[in-house]
Amino acid sequence: MRLEEYWGVGPKTRERLEAELGTERAVEAIETGAVRALVSAGLSRGRATRILRRANGGEGMSVLATRDTRAVYKELLDVASDYAVTEDAADRIRVLTPLMERDRATERLDAVMDAAESWGRLDAETRERVLSAFAEFAEDERIGDDEAAVRTVLALREAGLSDGGSASSEGRSPSDRSSGQSPREDEASGDSSDPLSDGAFSRVADIDGDDLRAAASALADLDGGDVARGVDDELDALRDSLESVEALSADSLDAMEEIREEARAGAEFGEVVVDYVASETEAGFQRVRDATPDDAVDAADFVNATLRDLTDDLRETVEERERSVARRLRGRIAETQSAIDAAKAAVSDLSFHLSLARFAHDFDLTRPAFTENGFAVRNARNVSIEASGEAVQPITYAVGGHDLSSESASDADPTPPDGDRVSVLTGANSGGKTTLLETMCQVALLAQMGLPVPAEHAEVSISEDIVFHRRHASFNAGVLESTLRSIVPPLTDGANTLMLVDEFEAITEPGSAADLLHGLVRLTVDRGALGVFVTHLADDLKPLPEKARKDGIFAEGLDDDLELEVDYQPRFGTVGKSTPEFIVSRLLAGADDRTERAGFETLARAVGEEAVQRTLDDWSPEASTAERSAASETNASGSGDDD
Repeated sequence: MRLEEYWGVGPKTRERLEAELGTERAVEAIETGAVRALVSAGLSRGRATRILRRANGGEGMSVLATRDTRAVYKELLDVASDYAVTEDAADRIRVLTPLMERDRATERLDAVMDAAESWGRLDAETRERVLSAFAEFAEDERIGDDEAAVRTVLALREAGLSDGGSASSEGRSPSDRSSGQSPREDEASGDSSDPLSDGAFSRVADIDGDDLRAAASALADLDGGDVARGVDDELDALRDSLESVEALSADSLDAMEEIREEARAGAEFGEVVVDYVASETEAGFQRVRDATPDDAVDAADFVNATLRDLTDDLRETVEERERSVARRLRGRIAETQSAIDAAKAAVSDLSFHLSLARFAHDFDLTRPAFTENGFAVRNARNVSIEASGEAVQPITYAVGGHDLSSESASDADPTPPDGDRVSVLTGANSGGKTTLLETMCQVALLAQMGLPVPAEHAEVSISEDIVFHRRHASFNAGVLESTLRSIVPPLTDGANTLMLVDEFEAITEPGSAADLLHGLVRLTVDRGALGVFVTHLADDLKPLPEKARKDGIFAEGLDDDLELEVDYQPRFGTVGKSTPEFIVSRLLAGADDRTERAGFETLARAVGEEAVQRTLDDWSPEASTAERSAASETNASGSGDDD
């Protein structure tokens, strides 16, 4: 295959890759996703990653139908790659793309969950030793890839993984995988079996230990193709002699003075040279004597010619001996090549899956279930918010068909309606509507990449297009046109589309926005897609098509710091309120200037003076928690959808 047939490889990139790697190695690097090889050839890491994503998952990249979907995708990979145990593993994570076949997603998910279970069975000390094994050898530039892999496997086997005592109460049994439990739900296992006996570490255990040790020794002896010191005494002695002769040649003037001083005592000059050079270099009298010239013009020429010929003779002898020893070492390596290949494959896959397992463990991710025609999550959390260290209120939500009502949950947990293909989500400003869309996008992308998701339970369909569109407050015809061009074709060109559209009305006037949004809702239903549309124009969308509903998020009042209290869990079949009286109440309560306060009082009368006063009464320090709760119920009542 020609290099320029790959996405992102133009004439200049092709020339650079061919010059640095050669065509065959460059093609191999692209086909195997070797980011490091492309970076070593001079490409930036970002460009190399983009090329490899397209080369190894081009079809899946089409799932990222909008700029906002791509932004969520990249952010997820950035968070996950922070848990990589090696830089190569981080590169492999960065080139992950959504998968179009459920079987492939399931296969990757199996491997990641196995690794998560294996990681969960290790105690803290053993985990540190595992990470150290990867850090010490996988990133050691002084040794080759083969030796690094072999030594990593040996270090993993010596890290306490095979002594039967490293399993911790954090672990959980492999059978938990089918139940959808997260890697943190591991209190009941207490499994003290050998962690190498199954799961992610089993491939490490299956490689013959004697072959690994023999391979490590041979690879170390043949250090990057050069025979290491200490391997062959004769070769070491020859190298020492060669270095001594080269050093003597570099300082020949001083050597000449010493030789002349000895020759003045009456000794024959040639013999003085042989004796001096042999004693200084341990090259051997006969070897030095054989190097002396027959036709030197003077004493200096005699010494220089001797050292020059002796250097050439020793260098040739060293090279010949090194070739002989290297042949023997390559034979030893060939005898253990199967163990070396197995170690390289095991380390590559283990580092990749273990990195994702650490990500899954830290974010309490669980195995999603793949379904044909629905999207549902129970107690889902936003990865980006959790990664920032902020508290997250889990949400339960669904569109399309689902089985949330049948899976185990407490009676207090909300259960979304089953079968509605589209929801129109309404409610309070700063009520988490956009975060809910982003969370659904994260769950959809992680599941379709074959990775666990941040929810207690999730059911996800494989999508051909995931359309996530954030609110962009640019009120002009160009933005409207570009937005429609990005979100409509995925609906009309294919099936299995997930629409997550936030405040579409922000890009055009309310009347037209309501008409267009109503059309998008109807088109989503007609095309058999799934969708959640966030809007403040719910009352203008009547009547909704069959299989569409309205949901609402409600603000419940103000806390002691005048911050808006919001229940981020949507209420199904209920139109949420934007609650401007809460915002005006907060501004009024915080106004110290008399003129400013008068202005906010005017706004209070506009939005409902009684509602504002009730909010202020509920907020006052004298108001009890029970009174506030009752007031929030009053605010929510009468807001139901009358369709």
